[in-house]
Amino acid sequence: MDEQKETLRVGSAVRRRRRQLELTLAVVAERSGLSVPFLSQVENERARPSRRSLQRVADALLTTDVELLAAADPACTVDLTRAAEGDGEGTAPDARVRDLVRGHHQLHAIEFTGDHDEGREFQHRNDELMYVVGGAVEVEAEGRAYRLGRGDSLYLTGGVRHRWRATVPDSQVLVVAVADHIEAVDGSRR
Repeated sequence: MDEQKETLRVGSAVRRRRRQLELTLAVVAERSGLSVPFLSQVENERARPSRRSLQRVADALLTTDVELLAAADPACTVDLTRAAEGDGEGTAPDARVRDLVRGHHQLHAIEFTGDHDEGREFQHRNDELMYVVGGAVEVEAEGRAYRLGRGDSLYLTGGVRHRWRATVPDSQVLVVAVADHIEAVDGSRR
């Protein structure tokens, strides 16, 4: 197996941080002493900054180069999760929870089989999609109850408090969300 470190796409981390601070490329360029075209190329993964340039960008973004590298996306990730892998216990005796995406990525996906503590309330920072693979569930969100059967899906925007329970034994629910460590930005609000 190739043990080389995978190339990281630091541009995505730079862009997320810049947008989080609501800064323009021009402001970052002025603060860092680097050019706007170069910063644009970095954010669009067309240029790789030297360690010194990355430190200058990090200073301009009020963070560190280590933090930017930690928040970087892997360049090319292909990660297979087999059906028998990662099966974990749920919060109820007849429940199983399995991560479908491993590692520190923008996408988070979980498979729930069975049931869980139906009194537990969830609230995620980012949007979430619940898809019923098999069985049936009831979801309570925003004061309304939704009954979902096999093939039904429910989309919840970030911040919506919700809870759910299986109404059929061994129900399977696929939950896909933007990971909580990502600050998703709604482009329509800008």
